[in-house]
Amino acid sequence: MPSKILFSACLAGFKVRYNGSDKPLLNATLQRWQREGRLVVCCPELAAGFSTPRPSAEITVAAEGATVLAQQARVIEVSGDDVTHSYLLGAHLALETARRHGCGFALLTDGSPSCGSQFIYDGSFSGQTKPGSGVTAELLRQNGIEVFSDRQLDALIARVEAVEHA
Repeated sequence: MPSKILFSACLAGFKVRYNGSDKPLLNATLQRWQREGRLVVCCPELAAGFSTPRPSAEITVAAEGATVLAQQARVIEVSGDDVTHSYLLGAHLALETARRHGCGFALLTDGSPSCGSQFIYDGSFSGQTKPGSGVTAELLRQNGIEVFSDRQLDALIARVEAVEHA
């Protein structure tokens, strides 16, 4: 059975990012997977009820998705509003979507406090990044879904092919 991939809506060309933009990822394999019905498009932040555009948000300094999931850190908007609950809700809704569709993989947008899987912003709202995962990426990983960033597309393709030809 072909693998299904949870796919960030902004990478699919939907203008759902915090600033109302998209970040389309164009690739022949992704286009084929889309035609085959293998991409499950999801935006955890929209699923949790955020609007587009919305204030930027970052995980508090010296923390990442795992510490937010453990209720030891917060997600704060640039305005100072605590939006941790909504980010947790979005992560759980994305996990539910992935499970419902049988996704074994996720391709998510790096940097986001939800979807970042290689790096996130450092919580200072200064544009500085640090290694780490967002809330959704971490929850997916904790539940056995292999998570790849938009900069790891070739690795995802190789991994899917290895699983399907094993």
